[in-house]
Formats: sequence, structure tokens, C-alpha cells
Amino acid sequence: MTETVEALFDQGLERYRAGESVESLLPLFKEVCDRTPKSSAAWTCLSWLYLLDNKPTPAYKAAQKAVKLNPQDPQARINLAIAMLETAQKGVREHVEIAGQLILAVPELREEVEQNFEEGLSRKPDWKSLLRVKNWLME
Repeated sequence: MTETVEALFDQGLERYRAGESVESLLPLFKEVCDRTPKSSAAWTCLSWLYLLDNKPTPAYKAAQKAVKLNPQDPQARINLAIAMLETAQKGVREHVEIAGQLILAVPELREEVEQNFEEGLSRKPDWKSLLRVKNWLME
């Protein structure tokens, strides 16, 4: 019996929250993205996992898709900005500024983004590009 894509996605999030390794979760989220290519949330998660796994180029591509599908998702834009910093691309400021406007407008989004920053730093403590984006957004 094949699982629904929603069940796979939820299972992947639970496994991530339980501390499972990025390497074991990447194939699951790739499958979710393959099966639901219009899911911004799936692409955002995949880009985050690539960033945690020190793979900024595929992270950039996944984050681009997430932002294209949902331009109002601050986490997708943050992931894109981090990937752009890690691949030395221009245009980071625009995404950071839009993410900043979104988290100012919706306090719940700000809380979620802050939790994601902390969680990212717990898995990758010396993550310089994440720290830069965090400092820009949370100052």
C-alpha cells in the first residue's frame, strides 16, 4: 500500500523533529517534491535539508521553486537568501527585505522563523550565512 503524499510529508517532518539525520530524510522529501511538484512547503523543506547538508546549489534550486510557488512564505525566502549567500550570488537583500516585511506583518510567522533559526543552529552551530540572515531579520 502506497502512502499518500501528505502522510509522507507529515512523517518526514516528525522524523526531522525527532532528530533524524538529514541524509536519511533527503530521499523522502525528494520523493514528496517529485510527487507534488506544486507544494511550496515540500520544496521549502527540501531546500532546508540541502542547506543543512552543505549542498547550497540544489538548495538554491529548491528554494527558487518554493518562492515561485508561494512568494509570501518567509521561510522559503530565507532559505533562498542563505543559499544565495553560500553560492556567492547577488540579490540577497531583496529576499531578506521581503521576508522581514512578512514576519513583521504576521507575528506567528516571526515566531516560526525564529524557531527555525534556532533549530538550524542547533544542527549546524557555526552556520555563518544563517547567522547573517538571522541578524539582518531579527535586529
